[in-house]
Amino acid sequence: MTSGWTFEGQPSAIGGGAMTLVAGGSFCVSARNGDILPGSAQGIYYADTRLLSQWELRVDDGSIEELQVLAREPYHAIFVGRAAPRPGQAESTLLVVRDRYVGGGLSEDLTIRNMSHEPAGCVVTLHIGSDVCDLFEVKTHRVHWVADVATTAEERSLRMFSVSKARGVRVAARADGTSVLPVVNPRLLVFRVVVPPRGEWTACVQANPIIDGVETEPWYSEKRLSPALARRAGRLFEWDERLPDVTTDNASLAAILRQSRDDLGALRLFDPEHPELPPTVAAGAPWFMTLFGRDSLLTSWLALPLDPDLAHGTLCRLADLQGTKIDPMSEEEPGKIMHELRYGARQDDTSAGGHAYYGSVDASPLFVILLGELRRWGLHRDAVERLLPHADAALEWIERYGMRDGFLWYQRKTDQGLLNQGWKDSFDGINFADGTIARPPIALAEVQGYVYAAYIARHYFAKEAGDTETERRYRERAAELRARFNEWFWLPHRGYFAVGLDHDGRPIDALASNMGHCLWSGIVARDKAAAVAEHLLSPRMFTGFGVRTLASDMGAYNPMSYHNGSVWPHDSALVASGLMRYGFVREAQRIAVGLLDAARAFGDRLPELFCGFDRGEFPAPVPYPTSCSPQAWASATPVQLLRLLLRIDPWVPHHKVWIAPVLPEGFGDLRISGLPLAGVRVELETREGSGAVHVSGLPEGVRLIPEPRPPASSGARG
Repeated sequence: MTSGWTFEGQPSAIGGGAMTLVAGGSFCVSARNGDILPGSAQGIYYADTRLLSQWELRVDDGSIEELQVLAREPYHAIFVGRAAPRPGQAESTLLVVRDRYVGGGLSEDLTIRNMSHEPAGCVVTLHIGSDVCDLFEVKTHRVHWVADVATTAEERSLRMFSVSKARGVRVAARADGTSVLPVVNPRLLVFRVVVPPRGEWTACVQANPIIDGVETEPWYSEKRLSPALARRAGRLFEWDERLPDVTTDNASLAAILRQSRDDLGALRLFDPEHPELPPTVAAGAPWFMTLFGRDSLLTSWLALPLDPDLAHGTLCRLADLQGTKIDPMSEEEPGKIMHELRYGARQDDTSAGGHAYYGSVDASPLFVILLGELRRWGLHRDAVERLLPHADAALEWIERYGMRDGFLWYQRKTDQGLLNQGWKDSFDGINFADGTIARPPIALAEVQGYVYAAYIARHYFAKEAGDTETERRYRERAAELRARFNEWFWLPHRGYFAVGLDHDGRPIDALASNMGHCLWSGIVARDKAAAVAEHLLSPRMFTGFGVRTLASDMGAYNPMSYHNGSVWPHDSALVASGLMRYGFVREAQRIAVGLLDAARAFGDRLPELFCGFDRGEFPAPVPYPTSCSPQAWASATPVQLLRLLLRIDPWVPHHKVWIAPVLPEGFGDLRISGLPLAGVRVELETREGSGAVHVSGLPEGVRLIPEPRPPASSGARG
C-alpha cells in the first residue's frame, strides 16, 4: 500500500437523490438526469478506480431536465428528460432518453425525439472528464489533480489515462450509423444534428476501461446484450427463480423483501476466471464494492435462509485468502481471516488477485460461526467438512496472536492500519461514558461473544465427529470465556456490559449497542439478560426505528455521527435476534417493526445507517448523508427480521427444527415456499396472531418442534 488504510473523516457525499447502478465490482453513481457532475463523488468506477468523473450531456449548451428514471435491472436504467424549450417556444419539444448499461465500464444509447412539426437543429455535446482516481482517494477527499491525466483525441474516440499507473478509459461514439460523426475535442464530444419533425436522432457512446495499459473487453455491446452481460442477466434470473417465495397480504413487507432480493443479487461477486465457483457478496455501493471479511460473513449469515450459496462462496473465497505469513503492513498473520480486498491503482500489489488487508479482529471468529451455521442448516455438507481445517486455523490465530488475559484484543501493527478493528471502526467509535476515546489495545465486548460462539460451533463439530478430546477442549474454553466475560465486562453499578476493555484493562463504560451482539452470540449470563434488554429498549437507546449505536446521554453522543448515536439496521437486527434468543419477544418485535417502518420510509430499501433522532421528534427516519445504498448487511436485514419473527432455529445434525411464529399485530398471514434446509425445499405457512405453523417437505428424519427453542439450550448453540 502507498498511503495506508486509515481515514479519520467520513466518505465523500454523493448527493441527495443520486442514482446508483451496480454490476459486480463496477458501478456508476450519477444525478437523476443521468449526468455525472465534476467535483463530487459521482462517477463510473471499475477495479476500485474512478474511470470517469464527468459525464454531462448538453443540448445547445443547456442541461437536461429530469422527468423520470426507469430502473430495470441493477445494472440498467433509462433516464428520461427534456431539453430546454426551442427558440421562441414556451414548452420543451425535445425529449431526451439515455438508456444506460453498467458493467466493467458504461454503454449509453442517446435518443433525442422531436415532438415538433419543424426540424430541430441541435448541437449535442457530451462533456467528459477523468481523474483516474483510486476509489480511496475519492472516498477520503484526496483527489489528485486532473493534470495527472493525459487525454488524446482520436477519430470518434477519446482516450484518457493516468500517466503513472497506465489506467484509464477510452470513450467511443457512433451516431445514426455513420451518417453523423462526432467532433472529438479533449474532454468533449460534439454532434451537430438535425432531428426531423416528429422523428428522432440516436447515438451510442461507450466507455471501456484501460487497466494496466490494456483495454478490457466490455460487458456490453452496441446491441446491449453481450455474452458477458447475458451471463449476468441469466445469473440474476436463475438466482431469483431458485430463491424462496414469500406470499403475504402485507404489501409493505412484500415490497421490502423484493428490494432486498434485488439488492443482494446485484451485490454478488463472481470470479471471472472461475465463473463456476459460487458467488461472494460485496459490502455495498459506492465505497465497498469488494469482498470484506466481517461484512460479507455477517451478510451471508443474515441472508442464509434466502440464499446459502452466498455463505458457501464467501467462506471458500476467504479460506483461499486466509493469512499464511506475518506482514505488519497488511496485518496478515497465519490463520487470520482478511478484512478487505482491493484492486485499485493505489495498491502496490496490482495483481489480478488484488491486495488483501487483514486489519479486523472479528472476521476470524465470524468465519467459524458462519461455517457452524451452515452445519446447523445441513447445507453444503462437503464444503463444510472441507473448510473445517480453515476454521481450526482461524481459531489457532485467535489463541496464538490475539488472546491476552483470556480475551481477544486488537491493536494495529503500524500507523498505516485501521485504529479500531471491530465493526465500529471509525477513529472515535470506541469511547467512555464521558466521551473520552479509548486507547488500544482494546478487547471489545461483542468480539468476545463471537469467540464464544465460535468455540461452541467447533465443540459441536467435534461432538458430531466423535472427537471427544476436541469437544471437551472447546466446551471448556467456551465456559471459561463466558464466565470471565460476565465478570470482567459487567458493570454492576450501571446494570449493563462495558463496550470493551482499554489498554489498561479498564472497562470502557459507555452504554452502546455492542452488548446486543453479546445476546446474539449467547455469551450473556441469564441473570443479566433482563437488565441488558431493558437498557437496549430504553428511550436512551431505542429511537422507534432502531437501536442507537450509543445512548443519548453519553458524552460522545451525536445522532448525526457515523458510530456514536446513529442507527445501523444490521446492528439493530442482531440486537433483536439476541433479544428473541433470550425470550424477550415483545422487545424483539418492537425493533423489527421499527426497522421495517424505516425501510418503508426509505422507499423499501434500508440504507447502511441513518441518523439516531427519536421518532417522536421526527416521524420519518433522517438519512445519513454518506450512507451506502444498496449495502449488503442492510439489504440482508429484512431477511433476518422475518426469520427471527418466525423463530426458525434448525439443528439438522440432531434431526430437529424449531419453528414458533410470533408475528406482530397487523403483520398479516405469511407463506414461504422453497426454504432451503438439508438439501430440500421446505414450505411453511402461518397466520397472524395464531402462533401456529404448518410445515411440509421437511427432510427425512428431521422433526418439527412447534415451539421456541429453550433459552437454556440456546446458550450452547453451535
